[in-house]
Amino acid sequence: MSDETEAPDESLLRLGAAHGILPDYWGHDGTLHQVSAATLVDVLAAMGVDASSPERIELAIAHVEDMPWRRTLPPVIVLRQGRHAHVPVHVKHGDPVQAWLELDPESGGGRREVTQADVVIDPRTVDGRLIGRATFTLPTDLPLGWHELHASGPSADARCAVVVTPERLELPEPLREGRAWGFMTQLYSVRSRASWGIGDLADLAEIAWLSARTCGADFLLVNPLHAAEPVDPMTPSPYLPTSRRFVNPLYIRVEDVRETAYLSAADRALVEWSAEPAIALDTDTGPIDRDTAWNAKRAALEVVHAAPRSAARQAELDEYRELEGQGLEDFGLWCALAERYAGRDWPAAARDASSELVARARVELRDRIDFYTWLQWVADQQLGAAHRSALEGGMTIGIMHDLAVGVHPEGADVWALADVLARGATVGAPPDMYNQRGQNWSQPPWLPDELARAAYKPYRDMLRSVLRHAGALRVDHIIGLFRLWWIPAGAEPSQGAYVRYDHEALIGILALEAHRAGAVVIGEDLGVFEPWVRDYLTERGILGTSILWFEKDHDGKPLAPELYRRLALATVTTHDLPPTAGYLADEHVLLRDRLGLLDEPVEVVRQAARAEREAMLVVLRERGLVGADPSEREVVEALHRLIVQTPAVLLGVSLADAVGERRTQNQPGTDREYPNWKVPLADGAGQLVLVEDLFHHARLRSLVAALDVSLRPQQPDQA
Repeated sequence: MSDETEAPDESLLRLGAAHGILPDYWGHDGTLHQVSAATLVDVLAAMGVDASSPERIELAIAHVEDMPWRRTLPPVIVLRQGRHAHVPVHVKHGDPVQAWLELDPESGGGRREVTQADVVIDPRTVDGRLIGRATFTLPTDLPLGWHELHASGPSADARCAVVVTPERLELPEPLREGRAWGFMTQLYSVRSRASWGIGDLADLAEIAWLSARTCGADFLLVNPLHAAEPVDPMTPSPYLPTSRRFVNPLYIRVEDVRETAYLSAADRALVEWSAEPAIALDTDTGPIDRDTAWNAKRAALEVVHAAPRSAARQAELDEYRELEGQGLEDFGLWCALAERYAGRDWPAAARDASSELVARARVELRDRIDFYTWLQWVADQQLGAAHRSALEGGMTIGIMHDLAVGVHPEGADVWALADVLARGATVGAPPDMYNQRGQNWSQPPWLPDELARAAYKPYRDMLRSVLRHAGALRVDHIIGLFRLWWIPAGAEPSQGAYVRYDHEALIGILALEAHRAGAVVIGEDLGVFEPWVRDYLTERGILGTSILWFEKDHDGKPLAPELYRRLALATVTTHDLPPTAGYLADEHVLLRDRLGLLDEPVEVVRQAARAEREAMLVVLRERGLVGADPSEREVVEALHRLIVQTPAVLLGVSLADAVGERRTQNQPGTDREYPNWKVPLADGAGQLVLVEDLFHHARLRSLVAALDVSLRPQQPDQA
């Protein structure tokens, strides 16, 4: 099967389907593309399934078909509240079995009996044994939560998780009839004079409170704050973290750690000396230097960590460690190992979290584990303070966090969760109009079957940590909870295949954890989507995203704002495009041409961009939002006033747009060719905009004023 164009035969297609691999897909150009046999074999291999010969394929098919009968209970059952559900229980044919539920303590606890249904299924011979199937019916009045189903009998002693999820994630009261708006920012790029070279959690609290109190904003969307490497070089992309569950301590404000105030004079001097090279970067117009900032902060935080804590503070730390459990301890150990092996290859045994070497390291590196778990507690406290500051300032939602698609292939999550993440494939996207060669995000995907076997607990634990101090959560590339584009190791992005996930389980658990946190969920739903997916998300109460430049009607013209969805976050731009001022100046075309990312002649692409811009200007003129010859500022404000005319329940305004920034934060399809995720916030003249000056900036004030006029209810004579 070495021919990369050879079509798969029926048995290979059958095996692929059993593991959720789609044999074909529709491209952005409307063409149906067939997945080759070689790709199917490689994707199956990444799942741990050997399909290297016809004999192996038949063996694998038999194995996957017998697997449910080998289990007394399914590994997990996820259902919507109030829905009917049958559960298969497999025992030796003829043996009796009983079942009951232990209810989630957070939902009140208790025990519920489960009755057997009158369903007859023929027994099946598996591994030389005749296995029978009994069917039990779960009660329809189960409360939301994580319950546990037990089965007991002569040949049965098993349990499995039963997750009852909301039928629909309801909007908070202020959004059921009204709407809300807020700023969107890449936090690291917005510095203050007290930052250590990078925007931090104290800056987040300041921006949130000021945007609420002075501008009337209801939320502040920030980039993913997930953990990065604990040693340099630190990966700049917030969308390629080492862990999605934990926070990058780079964002900690050292001076806001309580123990810093009680340091001795000598220790305080050490902190101040550490700060000097980093604080000097606050007014540097060059690319953001995460490594200098982190090295300075780590040195200072080590001094603060060594200082004594009060009994109450120590108790809070102990409670936090107990709450986060083994996952936090494993993360701390990975960080300590990353320090130990910094700058060199890890021994093979160190990459195996279950090895004897790692067990010894857990003892030998106890002090460093304590340091890194303490950092997470400090970051968690400062995140909580930022969210409280947002709400105290008057926001109805508060901090809106962002959840990345995946993690770094050599990061903490891959190390600790090796059983549920694929090693022989990465995720990305097939070719599209903006990335004509496709994309490889270098992130290993969840293994669907193994994630279910783990009862989705790694996914749940991640969501709980991210949602703890959030009024809303934006899920990047939410289609990844339905399907992901798997690229076998060493293959081109175009040589991949889509793998389906149990979206009912993943979306349901997301809705459950958001419900418990009281948070709104927004799914970034750009790209190629089947229409039913958006309908399904709407049904479950998950908002979508509407980017002005991407919303088109059937003729390819800008979609009338009245036709936008209500359940959406509507914005003019996104972090993968230049700010609007740059987009209007064709920066997205010029940059891709300069970096060699265009497959078409630059003049063709430029002409298409010019036509897109002119079509939008026609809409603005027709609606009286601009005159005949508008300035750049007037066009930017008019575009934002246009999205106000949509019914979208949430409206987002980029801080970069608000100050007139022209440079993009990220150019997809590049790694080192462009300073992705390193651009400090500046205005159209290239002048840095610090937090202290942000809400006095004339252009920001003008844009907020334009929004204020547009958001006011129309008077009868204005209708």
